[in-house]
Amino acid sequence: MKPLSACRLYTFVDTAYLDGRDPVDLACRLCEGGADLVQVRAKGMPESTVRLLAESILPVTRAAGVRLVINDHLGIAQSLGAEVCHLGQEDFFEAGHRKVADLVPSEPRVEFGLSTHAPDQAVRAVEAGPDYIAVGPVFDTATKPGRPAVTLEYVRWAAANVSIPWFAIGGITLGNLDAVLDAGATRICVVSAILRTPDVAGACRDFLRRLPAAS
Repeated sequence: MKPLSACRLYTFVDTAYLDGRDPVDLACRLCEGGADLVQVRAKGMPESTVRLLAESILPVTRAAGVRLVINDHLGIAQSLGAEVCHLGQEDFFEAGHRKVADLVPSEPRVEFGLSTHAPDQAVRAVEAGPDYIAVGPVFDTATKPGRPAVTLEYVRWAAANVSIPWFAIGGITLGNLDAVLDAGATRICVVSAILRTPDVAGACRDFLRRLPAAS
């Protein structure tokens, strides 16, 4: 499994975008296309459902050498042995947490990501000690209803100021990808522009071909 710093394409099995498809097959297509991370995102689903979904997908990502990310549920990530847990601002700071090390034990080691939506949140997030942060939503997106776009200005700020791995996220498509890259992003998260295509693996490859090689 490549180091997180070398990862470029972060993808999702999002229950809001399954459109009747088998989530395990979807995970297979994402891995086939070269995704570096696959997040299980099941907003509003019972924890038991999220666990079963993650359990079914983990063998696929593990066999492909791809990180499995569990959104919102640290306990599931730890108990299943998933590589990564991702939390939003409200689930971390607003829940009273300040340092990732206080929440995530060193054994078993789970990598940790935090969402950020502004420079002050990024500064606070980096100080908390995550393995990466997400920067966005760069553009308006249905995956974050009611969350205003942070625009490319925040991407430029992150490129100049964030020293740990970070991923631009939110409304990124092949049509606006060059603008995101020109603003300084080298890693991206993509949801609908991959999941809403008939050829998921092919869409992953299309994005990867245009992303800069990992340094």
